[in-house]
Amino acid sequence: MNSASRRIAATLALLGIAPSSSASAETLREAIAAAYATNPVLAEARARQDALSEAPEQERAAGRLTAQSSASGGYSRFGYDKGADAAGSASLPIWSGGRVRSAVRAAQGDVAAGAQGVRDTEAFVLEQVVATYADLLYAQQAVAVTEADIELLDRQVAEAQARYTLGQSTRTDVAQLRAQRDSAVATLADAQRSLASVAADYRAQVGHDPQALEPRIVPPAGMPGTLDEARLVAIDANPLVARARAIAAADAARIDRERAERAPSVSLGGDYGYGVSLGTRSHAYENAAVAGVTLRLPLLTGGLVASRVRQAKATYRADGFAVASAEREATRNADAAWAALAAAKAQGQANDQRVAAAQLALDGVRAEYAYDLRSTLDILVADESLRSAQLALARSRSDLLIAQANLLRAIGRLDSTSYADVTPTAKTEG
Repeated sequence: MNSASRRIAATLALLGIAPSSSASAETLREAIAAAYATNPVLAEARARQDALSEAPEQERAAGRLTAQSSASGGYSRFGYDKGADAAGSASLPIWSGGRVRSAVRAAQGDVAAGAQGVRDTEAFVLEQVVATYADLLYAQQAVAVTEADIELLDRQVAEAQARYTLGQSTRTDVAQLRAQRDSAVATLADAQRSLASVAADYRAQVGHDPQALEPRIVPPAGMPGTLDEARLVAIDANPLVARARAIAAADAARIDRERAERAPSVSLGGDYGYGVSLGTRSHAYENAAVAGVTLRLPLLTGGLVASRVRQAKATYRADGFAVASAEREATRNADAAWAALAAAKAQGQANDQRVAAAQLALDGVRAEYAYDLRSTLDILVADESLRSAQLALARSRSDLLIAQANLLRAIGRLDSTSYADVTPTAKTEG
């Protein structure tokens, strides 16, 4: 474990967070797997979809054989008789005029829309997990950067104190460095507070206490190569667009369902009854069986069926506008996510170069300071520049993770397989 990892582990231990070695650092794939297994929002969505998936079977039941039985017994006060009877009946629809078929289609459309809603919930949960992972990764790195800065300033203060003792620097030089060191300590306290807050968010999203995270992450699968590809995939695969289309299909079936109320229906039925009359002087046994075909032919409905058909058609027209709106929103989200991803990549590359330049500048200033060619103020400025560059680089890498997840969700490709085959490399790539 390197010094940065040791500092992160020690800080996590102070905050009550389980430390981890670099070899056992939690990966993004592991965090996603834990969230998928335990996240209550996702579990609720799946359970509600299981309930909704029973709707087509319930609609099919209207076209199947049904049977029932009944029995009763009683006492007649006036006739001084006691009696009982039992009966059974069965009914088999032969022709429903399309009522059952269209109702089943509508229910299947509802189930399909619900499935797309679950997809969107899964993408939402996954997006939150990635964002929380990225925020926690930044918070851990911010603590490590600040701790490394304090170590550097401690050495610089000791060196300035030695130079002051030898008469090669002034008390002001020592005071400036100590003030910078105290400022870094205050920054560390704020970074630790932020780390504890993000750790609580991570615990809520993933379902367990965070460990030291694996900072080396490659891009997820399914990233589009161009903006045009992102737009096309968004219209085709975004779950909210697919959900709007499924709702429209269900409502189209409901038009047929309402029209079917004008059609005749035919069913085959039968009844069998058995009764017993027990009086004080006589006994009577009665039974009867009836079977027949029932024809139902709507003649007048008072305009109810026509009104419901018009209502269903209006709803279907509204669904068409909803589909167009969902497509536009998906395209807009894809455009915004693509722009954010491009910016994150550019910022990451710039900040990487910035860190290298700031490190070189600090090393040069410290070397020149040893020969009295630089002042303490020059060291402080160079040190602050390096720390700012390191924090900016850590933030840009976290922003890149979030931008990738946002783009995948916008185009409908963010799911449990997006990070399934992620293999860590030297650093986060665009």
